[in-house]
Order: sequence, then C-alpha cells, then structure tokens
Amino acid sequence: MTKKEERIAKTIAAAGVCSRREAERLILDGRVKVNGVVLKTPAFLTSEQDQILIDDQPLPGRQKRRLWCYHKPAGLITTHRDPGGRPTVFEKLPKYLPRVVSVGRLDFNSEGLLLLTTDGALARALEHPSRGWTRRYRVRVHGDITPTIIERLKQGITVKGIHYASCELEIERKQGSNTWVTITLKEGKNREIRNMMAFFGLPVTRLIRVSYGPFQLGSLAPGEVREMTGKAIADLA
Repeated sequence: MTKKEERIAKTIAAAGVCSRREAERLILDGRVKVNGVVLKTPAFLTSEQDQILIDDQPLPGRQKRRLWCYHKPAGLITTHRDPGGRPTVFEKLPKYLPRVVSVGRLDFNSEGLLLLTTDGALARALEHPSRGWTRRYRVRVHGDITPTIIERLKQGITVKGIHYASCELEIERKQGSNTWVTITLKEGKNREIRNMMAFFGLPVTRLIRVSYGPFQLGSLAPGEVREMTGKAIADLA
C-alpha cells in the first residue's frame, strides 16, 4: 500500500457521505463504482487519481475533519431515520451544519453531550473502547443509594447475562424521594446506566451526559452546538 492509498470505505466516510460502516454496505449493495467498475468488496484500495461514483454520482471532495459538541435534548432518537416516526437528532440540528454522524449514541429519553463529526471513520475511532475515554453522567434515580450499591458498582456487575465493568458513583444530593448522583464509566453499552440502576430497584428518572473524554457539556443549552477547533481537533487520531 502506498501512502496515498486507503480503503474505499474510509475514503467515502472522509468525504462526509456516510459512516465507514454504511459505506461498506453501499459497496456490498453494488452502488459504488471505481473507474467505471462496480466494486464487489470494501477491501479495495483507492487513490486520489481514481474516479469514485455512488449511485452514478461523483464522490464529493474530501472534507476537512470537523467536530461539534451538541446538547441533545430528551425526546430525540440518535439516528438519521426512525421507522417509528419519532423525531431524530439530525432533523433538529441547525440547518447550517453539513452532513454529520454521531460519536456513539444517547437513547431517546437521555440528554446531554453528543459529539458530531463530518468524518465517519473518526466517529468510529472516538467511540471505540480501546481509546479508554471516560463518560460522566448526572443521573436522578427514584430511591436511596446505599454504600453496598456503590461498592458493587466499583466491582462490576452482571445483569441478565451482560457484564458491566467497574464504574464510580458519587452521591450529589437528595431531592425528596429522589437522589441525584454522578456516574463515571468507560464502556457505554446500550442503556448501561438504566440497566444497572434497575438491577438495584432504582428507576432512572433523568440522565444527562456531561462529559465524553476531554469534551465537556459546560454551559451549552439544549439544542445548541459548539464547534471544536485548533488543538482539540489536531490531537485526535
């Protein structure tokens, strides 16, 4: 492989068309041509000299990598299309944004920090567990947190056959019959916090992600976006 060659799915993702995984599906569906030939495998290596067509339309030029912090409100699903007709994150984004993909997801009823990028390959890299980034959440549960619960969460627990690794829980304050806590974890499995709290009989009534790795929600209002520039982008692999 020369320095100018890369896998075709990575090239498509870097152009902002879709994620790398979605690009692989386009290729397997026979929708991608290189130099007039329909590709049959996403393992194909391409260079700047190749003509790439998707559905017989030229691939846009490779975009500058961009990244935004977005304050996701509750009541939005993190997907481009929902068969159930629920409102999506991408329908509610400011119209001036280019096409973006999310770094991981927040479920329908969760709020807070969601990273968005024009680079699908970067999104997959930032959400991969090997990066070791912590995620921090402010969580309101109905009920009381005991020292035993805190200790068991430190050790990691298994719920319905799914193992959740060690996480840190700190109590913020009591609010009537509810308790606000801060939970810090490194995994981010589907509905992880809700499932762990339900295991202890503690329904989650609000969940807000306040940080993802080095990125912070800060004072960003619901529905607002803030583009990250300079060193914050340059240091990302």
